[in-house]
Amino acid sequence: MNQVAYLFIRESVSRCGELMKYVIVYFSRFGNGKKLVEYLAGKLKEKKGTIQLFKVDEADPGALPEADVYVFSAAAEAFSLQRDMKKFMNELTGMEGRTYGIINTHGMKKNRLDKMEKILSKKHMVKLAGVEFHVEGDGVQTGNGLPSGWEARLDEFAGTLG
Repeated sequence: MNQVAYLFIRESVSRCGELMKYVIVYFSRFGNGKKLVEYLAGKLKEKKGTIQLFKVDEADPGALPEADVYVFSAAAEAFSLQRDMKKFMNELTGMEGRTYGIINTHGMKKNRLDKMEKILSKKHMVKLAGVEFHVEGDGVQTGNGLPSGWEARLDEFAGTLG
């Protein structure tokens, strides 16, 4: 069963002393991506921000909630960016000047961060950070294919989001 979701996360404290809002949109077929964004959400929650989670097929790319930072996370599939996420990102509207971070999981030696960035740059969004994870081994299809040290890499990624 596909696990497709958007996690909108906005946290941290802005310069005005208000809580930041983060939006994370993710697709996870086997659970590796879900594990990443749930961990990220926990890190951002530590900053006392707000978090919203949406499945990709339940979210409207033309009416995303307001956020300080949007995070998009998807796998590479069939030598490209996962098709549901690619379609969603291509249909985004009203995102000019918004900041974002991107996460990509992949089973190959080539990530798809560049494809994600290309789509979002056409939306005139501003990239804050990107991180990729090569999943492999017996645990890939059970959500346990992340490489050792993935938590530290996500901690660093979270730190760049504000």
